[in-house]
Amino acid sequence: MREMPTVPGMVARDDPVAPLWRGTVALRVVTFLFAAVNVTIHSDEYLRPWLGWTVLGVMGLWSAFTVRSYSAERGRNWWVVGSDLAVACGLMSLSPFILTDEQYLRLVPLVTTIWACEPAVAVGALGGQVAGALAGGVLGLSTYLNRGEMTVDVVRDVVLLVGAGFVVGMASTTARRTAVRLARALRTEAATAERERLARSIHDGVLQVLARVRKRGLELGGEAAELAELAGEQEVALRSLVAAAPEESTVDGEADLRPALQLLATRRFEVSTPATRVLLPAAAVAELASLVREALSNVDEHAGEDARAWVLLEDLGDEVVLSVRDDGPGIPEGRIEDAAAEGRMGIAKSIRGRVAALGGALELQTGPGEGTEWEVRVFRAGDGGAG
Repeated sequence: MREMPTVPGMVARDDPVAPLWRGTVALRVVTFLFAAVNVTIHSDEYLRPWLGWTVLGVMGLWSAFTVRSYSAERGRNWWVVGSDLAVACGLMSLSPFILTDEQYLRLVPLVTTIWACEPAVAVGALGGQVAGALAGGVLGLSTYLNRGEMTVDVVRDVVLLVGAGFVVGMASTTARRTAVRLARALRTEAATAERERLARSIHDGVLQVLARVRKRGLELGGEAAELAELAGEQEVALRSLVAAAPEESTVDGEADLRPALQLLATRRFEVSTPATRVLLPAAAVAELASLVREALSNVDEHAGEDARAWVLLEDLGDEVVLSVRDDGPGIPEGRIEDAAAEGRMGIAKSIRGRVAALGGALELQTGPGEGTEWEVRVFRAGDGGAG
């Protein structure tokens, strides 16, 4: 059974489908009482009354066990639920040895009667709508086999069993998804509140000091001006860190690409991202962040100290487009091929290799005096593209 994520600073919450399990327990108790009344009324006419009472006794013991199991989270597992389904079908299969032919003609309820419907609900609560519907189908098939003919009553029972398992399973799936989203929202809210608190503290202290150092250093000139430039770069980097969206991942292993890119912003490098999350597999996020870091490193090394760069992230739904553009001198024709031939594989491996590994598409636009622009397209699962 999937465990629910916990939110830092918060007490772990109960199983989100606990109310469904409480309902399952109540259903088991009520249906057992109904079965007990059924056996009491019809036992005198049974072919083997002693067997009917024995089955009822087993039902009582099993009901006590499942009530205890389903009342605690550790007991809500496939071993118990699967056994519940098997026991219900097994006890139901004893009906032909208990009911007389005349009782079958009068459509007297099988010895397990509606007590046998509970496993479909339990399976649905644990495994979702498909599992619940399948369990209902198994119980319906068992009902048909023990009745020996397909009547309107049997068809009705099958439909109700399948429907009950499906509906409870759907409610279970919805409850779990809602709980995950709530936990994620609470985690994001807590991270955002902490970030805002730190931002106020940093703004009132560190950022103001760095700004004054930069201003005073530029006024003094000389070596102080170099220190001023360093202070200015750290000021921009710190502002980017404070402004970056909180890092988080989903239960499916996806992560938001925005924070990884926002942290790369400096006085010379601007980063623009959407206001909403851009989710990709966590491994793809790490690769794209490294790719952008390599591209910006190339700007530092080859475009000159005064060159600027712009990083733009776009989420188009079926694909994510990431572009890195600079206003440097550009890459001369044939330069990339010459570098690869000389054994310098920075672009070939760090950029082209990463895009190829992600199954994406890469386009380079450059020329002498025209700057350089890398455009990367990463296709989401189910979509394809040429690399």
